[in-house]
Amino acid sequence: MMGGPNDAAGDSFLSEKSAKVFVAGHRGLVGSAIVQKLRDLGFTNLVLRTHAELDLARQSDVEDFFAAEKPPFVVLAAAKVGGIHANNTYPADFIAINLQIQTNVIDSAHRHGVKKLLFLGSSCIYPKFAPQPIPEDALLTGPLEPTNEWYAVAKIAGIKMCQAYRIQYGWDAISGMPTNLYGPNDNFHPENSHVLPALMRRFHEAKVSGAKEVVVWGTGSPLREFLHVDDLADAVVFLMEKYSGLGHVNVGSGKEVTIKELAELVKEVVGFEGELVWDSSKPDGTPRKLMDSSKLASLGWTPKISLKEGLCDTYKWYLENVKQ
Repeated sequence: MMGGPNDAAGDSFLSEKSAKVFVAGHRGLVGSAIVQKLRDLGFTNLVLRTHAELDLARQSDVEDFFAAEKPPFVVLAAAKVGGIHANNTYPADFIAINLQIQTNVIDSAHRHGVKKLLFLGSSCIYPKFAPQPIPEDALLTGPLEPTNEWYAVAKIAGIKMCQAYRIQYGWDAISGMPTNLYGPNDNFHPENSHVLPALMRRFHEAKVSGAKEVVVWGTGSPLREFLHVDDLADAVVFLMEKYSGLGHVNVGSGKEVTIKELAELVKEVVGFEGELVWDSSKPDGTPRKLMDSSKLASLGWTPKISLKEGLCDTYKWYLENVKQ
């Protein structure tokens, strides 16, 4: 189906709760939240495969899977992800594995009768010096951040592949680009986690060890945007139900917070009583990174979970699930 003038979707996703939905990457931060959301909504036929059961980078295996299962709906949340160090060390993995996963899933899904597919990317697809807040049409208007261009180029190719299949075949493939995500099932690894889980772990460990202070790099002045992964899962269902347009859709909270405000909020949620010290000799990174999510807002979706509430929820999960 082609998106009409109002980009409205065709068959209702929410009216087919017994239909098969393949959530690729169901064990990750994003996929696990989507699975939980679909179960909460009463979907009874989720098709899930671990990496050991199905390697999405192997074309023949993906082909066999779609031929056998024939799910009408696909949410593609599987990707090889990592921080700056991993991207610098394994650039071939980041471009090749992500291109393989996307290409295999999108092509097989189309050929085996999937009605609708949602491809998930990331805000790193945008140029390094994109206008702030970043609108969807900033895509491909300038050079990428060199540290993660391998991953970003793969994700951009995924957006373009969905668009090409819509143009050539009239197939309902859409793309959503989330901002920085956090929540249960995040990576709290001491070396290669993102800023929010890294802060949470450091404040927790300082609290447990009775440390007097926690030192954080930079001045705390950069502005960042964070979205709880349960809000993203809600937006995924919304887009599956309501959106069938050619263009990708930004999914952000629209709320900015300085790294300093974030650190103080995490400190409060964790209950660390010591001092927060800023090492301003260390670099700050990009001064501002915010997505323009007005397109999604105009379709009728806005996030529900405040940062404080989301941090409390995430810390509760951390205490229950991360080995101390």
